[in-house]
Amino acid sequence: MNLNRALAPVSQISDLIRDRWADAPWFARWIVYAAVVLFAVFVLPSESMAPIMSPHTDWVTTLWNPIGLYILLALGLNIVVGQAGLLDLGYVAFFAIGAYSVGVLGGLHGWPFWWTVLAALLLAAVSGIVLGAPTLRLRGDYLAIVTLGFGEIIRIVARNTTAIGDSRGISDLPRPPDMFGLTFVAVLDASAFYYLILTMIILVIIVSVRLNKSRVGRAWAAIREDEDAAELMGVPTFRFKLLAFFVGAMIGGLAGTGQMGGTTGFIQPEQFTFILSATILVCVVFGGSGNIPGVILGAFIIAWLPERFRGLQEYRYMAFGAVLVAMMILRPEGLLPSRRRKAELQEGTGGMGSLGAEVATPAGHEEVSK
Repeated sequence: MNLNRALAPVSQISDLIRDRWADAPWFARWIVYAAVVLFAVFVLPSESMAPIMSPHTDWVTTLWNPIGLYILLALGLNIVVGQAGLLDLGYVAFFAIGAYSVGVLGGLHGWPFWWTVLAALLLAAVSGIVLGAPTLRLRGDYLAIVTLGFGEIIRIVARNTTAIGDSRGISDLPRPPDMFGLTFVAVLDASAFYYLILTMIILVIIVSVRLNKSRVGRAWAAIREDEDAAELMGVPTFRFKLLAFFVGAMIGGLAGTGQMGGTTGFIQPEQFTFILSATILVCVVFGGSGNIPGVILGAFIIAWLPERFRGLQEYRYMAFGAVLVAMMILRPEGLLPSRRRKAELQEGTGGMGSLGAEVATPAGHEEVSK
């Protein structure tokens, strides 16, 4: 408690920056956006940052995988969890579908890389609808259990299907063709892969912001705050929840195409376990569920800290866990929560925060337990 009081000024400064940013004129925002992009393009991957940020591993490779991939996955899951308030514990399934689409179509059937990306987006989006259509009438922990099962089904099917490499996986994944002077042949220089994943992140941020400010975003916020009230006000809740799964699954599939087997160049079913879904969910909650800058910051820290602590060897995950526990004690609503989301969490509402196990019935919604 005393530590919380001591750090209260830090929290107030964070809230003040957030409020100033919310009231900032459009040109000031665009100046900040341009500065952040230039920093990410020229400063962040520079050699001068490597000794500080990642002295034990290649910094540019770390920026691509895991940092870039975690940010991309967290942005996708943030649409489902942070904006629509649907707790999804099987998000890794869409990541796997994207990666396997590139591996099977490009590696085994010789499709051009960009055609495999389009196919991966389509397959992941369809998978989101296939999962969401029969399950989105569930809420809270029931929905979480069903999505967790979906993630495990995808992994087990991949492990037991000979046509897609079974437990051995797929090797020699296709790489993007050379473009803009960037070569994707080898991962010894991961700069090209970093700029590719950075481009994907920027595109996803633009889509997320546009959706959040649109009628769709307002509908998601209404569903997240009180789904029954939203439905009574005429919001087609099932349609908008299905749209959240559709968009989130597509972004997860996009992240799978950007993985390209990582530094090893191959994929295996055991790379897509539940722990990855849980880690991405931690990124969203840790950064500030529903707030895009917060989610990016949270994913960056969650992906970066284990690499920064690599010098501690077997104690690095203990140090990583200690940092997470300390931060969640000091900032339970996340590092950079949005004003609305912070108020929802303090009131005990806000979709996944309540975890109410409610089941829809013909007569209405019957709350089974809380």
